[in-house]
Amino acid sequence: MSTTFSTAPMKISSNPTNDEILKQAKANDVKFVRMQFIDIYGIVKNLAIPVEQLEKALNNELMLDGSSIKGFQRIERSDLYFYPDKKTFRILPWRPHEGKVARLVCDIYDPDGKPFPGCPRNNLKRVLAQVEKELGYTMNVGPECEFFLFNKDQNGNPTIDPSDVAAYFDVEPLDIGQQVRREIIYTLEEMGFEIEASHHEVAIGQHEIDFKYEDALSASDNIATFRWVTKAVASKHGMHATFMPKPIFGQNGSGMHCNQSLSKDGKNIFFDPATPDKLSRDMKWYIGGLLKHIRGICAITNPLVNSYKRLVPGYEAPVYIAWSPGNRSALCRVPDKRGSSTRVELRSPDPAANPYLVVACMLIAGLDGMKNKIDPPAPVNRNIYHLTPKEKAELKVDSLPGTLEEALRELEKSKIAQEALGEHIYGQFLELKWAEWDEYRIQVTGWEEARYLRIY
Repeated sequence: MSTTFSTAPMKISSNPTNDEILKQAKANDVKFVRMQFIDIYGIVKNLAIPVEQLEKALNNELMLDGSSIKGFQRIERSDLYFYPDKKTFRILPWRPHEGKVARLVCDIYDPDGKPFPGCPRNNLKRVLAQVEKELGYTMNVGPECEFFLFNKDQNGNPTIDPSDVAAYFDVEPLDIGQQVRREIIYTLEEMGFEIEASHHEVAIGQHEIDFKYEDALSASDNIATFRWVTKAVASKHGMHATFMPKPIFGQNGSGMHCNQSLSKDGKNIFFDPATPDKLSRDMKWYIGGLLKHIRGICAITNPLVNSYKRLVPGYEAPVYIAWSPGNRSALCRVPDKRGSSTRVELRSPDPAANPYLVVACMLIAGLDGMKNKIDPPAPVNRNIYHLTPKEKAELKVDSLPGTLEEALRELEKSKIAQEALGEHIYGQFLELKWAEWDEYRIQVTGWEEARYLRIY
């Protein structure tokens, strides 16, 4: 099941023309092109077209039925258009080497030629453009995505049977998933990713692949592509890759730690060599904004019922709202590197979240801290999991929401989330997630049967 990969990613200019993409497609024997977009849930969708339709696609002539995508359009006003981002043209390395398949990441537009406000990618572009125009800031994001590799049953259905019994940083033969992880990396590199590290994580069957930071939009595209590639490559090997936050009771869950920084005129504004810790006041205020608003955006960073099974003490997931240089039990951590690498790591997001919505919310929350000069509490340099309730109160350490229901109630009150998401996505997200919570709330679970059936 091995695959032969080229040694370098496909070469294409940073701002390709229609003719250049058409020539690349022909030179590489591309037969089909996937027109990709992402829905409010953060799930990759696509329309597959034969290469003969590529020129029409590049001219924004292809349509979709928005009423068939949850959270997009009503049936009485359903026509939407694909607007491909030409910079994202890539050939899929795991597809056949004869009659290849390529992809284009697309924005979704209304028939009047305006960006459709329900498209998460459009929304992030709106936020980033507004911030750059008004403040001159650009945002860089470096994600750390964790995932599980599980075996499939004899019918090809996913299980929660881990592919290995390895632990943190283990190697083969314990880390059986290393071969799959290696092929994921080869595939990503051929698609233009710069991989910084990969390793087995703490839980059995759990892995992490880290790729280089990018501008906020590219980083969000990369997360969506990474999840898709990981699932596709794992499936080739008869395994199921999942970004479900907490698939196994009693094991660590998966996070999507988000390293972030702001630049202006090419300089990292979070770095200040004149201060003892070399962190700028802007950075402290940005952290203050994240801490103040994290409960209000938690339903975005942690959008599933299952997300809150991860956010519990004892499994390395952040539960308490605090910050610290280096302390991994804190919600916001400042890694040791300084200079252009100065950044804050928000540790609560999980890999099931919609990256475009997460980035928009983090940015607006942090900027509100800078705008209103919100000083964060003193850094907590102790193991927060071991603090008593009295000590947490004295240190002003609050907790993240404990359930999706609690997080949605906080989201309903969040002006920051409304600003970051826009009216359409904010309203549709709440509607869809309240329905999801209600569906979960009325279920009778196996735990209830085991706990109550005999006794009562």
